[in-house]
Amino acid sequence: MADILYDAYIGKQPIAKDLIPASLEKKDAYRIQHALTNKKAAQAKEALAGYKISLTSLETQELFHSDTPLYGALTAPALNSGTILLETMSSPLIEIELIFIVKEELSVEDDNQAILEKTAIAPGIEVPDSRFEDWFPKISLGQVVADSAVAGKIVAGEPVEGLTYEQLDGIKGSLFFNGDEIAADTSSAVLDHPVHAVQWLIAELAAHGRKLEKGMAVSSGTFILPKKLEKGVYTARFEGIGEVALNVE
Repeated sequence: MADILYDAYIGKQPIAKDLIPASLEKKDAYRIQHALTNKKAAQAKEALAGYKISLTSLETQELFHSDTPLYGALTAPALNSGTILLETMSSPLIEIELIFIVKEELSVEDDNQAILEKTAIAPGIEVPDSRFEDWFPKISLGQVVADSAVAGKIVAGEPVEGLTYEQLDGIKGSLFFNGDEIAADTSSAVLDHPVHAVQWLIAELAAHGRKLEKGMAVSSGTFILPKKLEKGVYTARFEGIGEVALNVE
């Protein structure tokens, strides 16, 4: 199944949903994801660059019948400089997220304060995309996990250091399309606080024998329900953090 997903990823050709069973248990789906990440490293020479966290709100968990978040691996090509050709994507969406840049290896012993001290935080845009045809929200939880949590691209703005837990609590994030605001919510939508999402990820990765290492990026969870990606200019603005733009051609 990892081979099927890898071929779809490399060939940029979406696959039918029935090629990966919807009934996949989460543990088996993560085994497929890990095998897929290893295959990207070995055959496409794509280094692991970080992780994305999905299903960080009750609303998105309900869409995929989950009671926890989930994670997906980001390899180097997922880190985008701010321009995307729409024709190179399959069925992309757009979300706004804070991107945690790891300055020092993180462990399960790290509390919220330690996580903030060991990371810088950047305004971010995520463009989820799937290897499945007609996928959102029509694939199962297991299929999402196997498909690297539908990892597509992330764009990070200028990182900010020294932010406190209180400074990130309840901040507003807004998404603009060609200058018009099209969605907004607060950081409370991300497991009540984005640092909680990173703490969840550290523990979940440890359970799978993995960790967040220096230099990795973590897309911590969307403030808003995803929107369909269209050609134009998107800007994500985060109160007290900054903004980042994405040009879709």
